[in-house]
Amino acid sequence: MCGIIGIAANSPVNQALYDGLTVLQHRGQDAAGIMTCDDDRIYLRKSNGLVRDVFHTRHMMRLLGNIGIGHVRYPTAGCFSSAEAQPFYVNSPFGIALSHNGNLTNAEDLKRDLFREDRRHINTDSDSEILLNVFAHELQNVSKMEVNAADVFAAVAGVHRRCKGAYAVITMIAGRGIVGFRDPNGIRPLVLGKRETKDGTDYILASESVAVDVLGYEFMRDVAPGEAVFVDADGQLHSQQCAEKTELTPCIFEHVYFARPDSIMDGVFVYKARMRMGKYLAQKIKRVYPDHGIDVVLPIPDTSRTSALQLSYELGVKYSEGFIKNRYIGRTFIMPGQKERKKSVRQKLNAIESEFKGKNVLLVDDSIVRGTTSKQIIQMARDSGAKNVYFASAAPPVRYPNVYGIDMPSAHELIGHGRDDKQIADVIGADWLIYQDLEDLIKAVNIKAPDIKRFDTSVFNGEYVTGDINAEYLARIDQLRNDTTRSESSKDNEVVEMHNTA
Repeated sequence: MCGIIGIAANSPVNQALYDGLTVLQHRGQDAAGIMTCDDDRIYLRKSNGLVRDVFHTRHMMRLLGNIGIGHVRYPTAGCFSSAEAQPFYVNSPFGIALSHNGNLTNAEDLKRDLFREDRRHINTDSDSEILLNVFAHELQNVSKMEVNAADVFAAVAGVHRRCKGAYAVITMIAGRGIVGFRDPNGIRPLVLGKRETKDGTDYILASESVAVDVLGYEFMRDVAPGEAVFVDADGQLHSQQCAEKTELTPCIFEHVYFARPDSIMDGVFVYKARMRMGKYLAQKIKRVYPDHGIDVVLPIPDTSRTSALQLSYELGVKYSEGFIKNRYIGRTFIMPGQKERKKSVRQKLNAIESEFKGKNVLLVDDSIVRGTTSKQIIQMARDSGAKNVYFASAAPPVRYPNVYGIDMPSAHELIGHGRDDKQIADVIGADWLIYQDLEDLIKAVNIKAPDIKRFDTSVFNGEYVTGDINAEYLARIDQLRNDTTRSESSKDNEVVEMHNTA
């Protein structure tokens, strides 16, 4: 999962891109990058780390120009070194940079074809570099020096014909404009905004509407599945549907965990969706445990707070904050490697003993992925004197890997894979455990968005909306994502980084 942003303005964009990336930092904490363009000259700064650590004053001063794109990332399967930091760049044709959120499911086939047929070299293990080269090759067919909207849309149509999987993309063509497009299923989010100035209209593309709001732009709309938008060098906005067949099937896990609650995605207010998750979960608790005996509802900060508050209201049970979060520790779900995740939980959360001592507590989380964090938090509650510890998940059991850009672990590392609710409760140490029903989750998100007929819910039910995922593919990503492979890959990259630094 990554965050992307692009701005075409009538004034320098370096500071706005920086500010936008800080707003999108929750989408990736592994690396950050900004590329700008001044006339035909490209300027780039990217590195591993948080936005605030990657960009210093000297870097910002060098990022010249009124057009630019940015990216924050966390490592996807098999990619751990700084070589995969984005934006990526190719110099032919014209000079093209790209920021990408998602995952190509046919990346290996594309990489082979790019080398054999298109004579293009891929220098990293990132599918984003593959996507960039596919777009560049499609745009290579333009035989003239100037690029118009029709040329851009033809190139995006070529990308849609060749690429499978999930991709929200912002590209910058040196001296010619920025392009944003979304895969034909609209799995990953992308929004468009504008701002009127005395010099004309500025445009912004971003992963979430919160970046549009914070930077003072007016939210226009979501980029539609298969659609491309192009802001040319004269500041004119063009848009066109570039895919032959489209169906809006956005990833429902965006609403469960990834998106900020103050964002709007495909017409859905994330905050309201999470409130409804809490409401439906409370109704299930009343059905399954009518004599629940819960004394207090405690959220596991931060993503579950909205659902937990509404759940407590529906149950008529006291709501309280039982954990204090250290905001200088990253999100544990997107940390590479099990050792780092285990170590970070105690550093990240500290229990307030008075809220647990002698009470039956219900801990509410947005989801349970590996279960290691849940297990440690439940033990913290018991250590603080809780009489009974119950656990509720605002999402259904995560039983299957995600192939569309969320780097969840391999299937056998998912606590929900091959276990029922009672077995999971035993593993994490809860007195009882309750999950949201998938039907209720879909209803919670979709009740105000009639245009969405179907969501990607593959992590819960194993149904992959692109229709191209088979057992062989899942076995391959399982090998890439298990923690042993991650550990070995991380060591290899440390050697590479040391060699490059020497």
